[in-house]
This record gives sequence, structure tokens and C-alpha cells, in this order.
Amino acid sequence: MDDQAAVDPLRAQMLGLAREVGGTLIGHGDLVERLLIAHLTGGHVLLEGPPGIAKTRAVKQLALRLPGSHARIQCTPDLLPSDLTGSQVFRPETGGFDFLPGPVFHSIVLVDEINRAPPKVQSALLEAMAEGQVTTGGVTRPLPQPFMVVATQNPIEHEGTFPLPEAQMDRFLLHLRLDLPGAEDERAILDLVEAEGRHAPVAAHAPVDAAALEAARDRVAAVTLAPVLKDFIIRLVLATRAGGVLADAVEHPVSPRGTLALAAAVRARAWLHGRDHGLPEDVQALAPDALAHRLIPNWKAQGEGRDGRRLIAEALRLVQPW
Repeated sequence: MDDQAAVDPLRAQMLGLAREVGGTLIGHGDLVERLLIAHLTGGHVLLEGPPGIAKTRAVKQLALRLPGSHARIQCTPDLLPSDLTGSQVFRPETGGFDFLPGPVFHSIVLVDEINRAPPKVQSALLEAMAEGQVTTGGVTRPLPQPFMVVATQNPIEHEGTFPLPEAQMDRFLLHLRLDLPGAEDERAILDLVEAEGRHAPVAAHAPVDAAALEAARDRVAAVTLAPVLKDFIIRLVLATRAGGVLADAVEHPVSPRGTLALAAAVRARAWLHGRDHGLPEDVQALAPDALAHRLIPNWKAQGEGRDGRRLIAEALRLVQPW
């Protein structure tokens, strides 16, 4: 992120938050930026990667430094929707029922190994993500705002899992794929963990209050996307549809929600980098994370090893910004 952005006190707060979170992690600068982008745009994030690479740690460190409460849900095949949304509890002293809110009634909800949750639980989570509300016992209850779901899934150990339906994948603003660290980062991780074991942990504080966060969201929404940049985003999306350059490799193309998601993410990245306007570099940086999970390659493309991210990379090579 551009250091010149610190000229704006509000942006400086956000960058300070990113530095604090990044200081507790190794090699995850892009992950921290993407999580912050999603929070500033009211979106949700799906993290995919092997175990032990600090997916959960990153989300918890961010949540500790943002206003509002947070909760973690460990998904298992026997999880029930009420374990997520809450349930009605009978009170003998009053002869009535009280609603006990579930963990989804928090500002940031970490859903670990979401693909281990059964379809009914995924459906309940879909309503929360899409509508910012849950319906239990015939009563619809609003969730706290801002509300953000960060889900993780493990690309290995597929036994006993329930793949996310396309409709739910489309609800995630960004889908990030994380890899194992290299030798240098691995050594830094070892040193960091040893240092934490020798010293008492420093209590995290929330450098950004609710008012500042709301103001930051307003600033992001005000970032300008020039008509030519909007056309670039649209041409990337249309490349996956009938008549597009990728049409012969796509079974299900990117929906209009993908266009909106990429545009929103571009605004947030531009603001974090100290600009009041988006640039093609913002689109190129975010397109794989914002679009790849929204398309389904056909059988031929899958046989050639061309998954969603490879197809979006091809689109970025074939579709020029101007």
C-alpha cells in the first residue's frame, strides 16, 4: 500500500490497522489487504489453503482490531442450522420462549472448514450472507452491521465434506487461494513463534472505531471509476459469456454480481493505495480473486487443467484495458 496514503488521517488509521495485523503474520500482506478490502465494501471472503498457514490466525487478528464482536464456528457434518443461527429456549419461570442468538449474531464470523457443514447449515448461512438477516421460528431477525463472514476450507481431505453450491460461492466477494510458504518465510514463522513463546502477548486494541470505519466505507464508495475502466471490467466479465474469448471453455459464466464485486473491490484498493480513482492495475490485481470462483469451466477445459483462475488469467492477457 502507498505510504503517501498516510496524508489522510482516516486512511492512515486503516493502513495502521493493516500493519498491525501484518506484523502478527508472515508472508500474508495480500491476504490482509484483501480482508480489509472486503470489510470496507461489506463483502465476504472465502479462504482456501492447506492447514497450518495462519488462515484462522489472520482473521482473528483482524477481528481483534475492529469494532464489534466476533465469533468462530467450527463446522462438522452433524452441525445444525440452530447451532449457527440460535434457537428458542423455554423458560419455566415465565412459561414462554426466549430466543438465544447463535454465533452468527456477531460483526465478524469466522466459519472454519465451511465445506464440512451440511447443506441445511450452508443454506442458513447463505441467507445471513445475502440478506444480513436470519429467519428462525418464523421470525426474521437482522444481524449486526457491519457484518462479515470469513470462511475457510481445506483443499485436501474431501471425505465427509459437502462442496459449496454455486449460488453460495457467488456470495463471496473474494475467494483467496493460499499456498505453503517458502524457505525464507518458513524460517521467519519459526522465529516469530519462538519470540511469542518467550514474551507475554501484547494485547490487541481496536485502532479503528465504528465511526471511523463507517467514514472509511463512505470514502471507498466515493472513489471514481472512469467509464473506460468500467468498460474494462465489463469486457472481462463478458469474455466468459457466449461470444466471448473464453466462451468455448466455460460451462457457467460470471454473473452480474461478479461485475459489481470487482468494481467494489477496485474502489477499496484504490482508496487504500491513496487514490480517489481506480486504475487498470487494481482490476488486474483483483480480477482472479473476484471472478474466478464465479465461473465453471466446461469438461474440456477441466480436462486440460484450466480452472477458473487460469481462465481469468487468460482473459487478462486477451482483454486489454484500453
